[in-house]
Amino acid sequence: MDIFAVNNFGDTRSGGLAGPMGLFVIVLMSIATVLLIRNMNKRIRRLPDSFADGKRTQREAEIARLNADLERPDAAESSADLDADRSVAAAVPADDEVTGVTTKRDGGSAQGDAGRV
Repeated sequence: MDIFAVNNFGDTRSGGLAGPMGLFVIVLMSIATVLLIRNMNKRIRRLPDSFADGKRTQREAEIARLNADLERPDAAESSADLDADRSVAAAVPADDEVTGVTTKRDGGSAQGDAGRV
């Protein structure tokens, strides 16, 4: 009973393209990484040292927009419309205030005491 070692993995000498293709993929990925790092460094260098405050910038933009609206030739007509809209909105009654409801255990009113629900 002689047992011989059998190569069940196929012929290892033919089709030896996996090594060079792997090297090619690694080189391509390395080049792409270097280019991306260079690009990001350029973009980071272009950034300002500090950014403006968001609320201040938003306020300035709102002021500029309002000034541009006032400088339009038809600004007088639109401002009259805005005043009319405000007076209509003021005529609408406001909703009643919602107050807390207490139980008998809390004792008394919910206005101003610590037992509010």
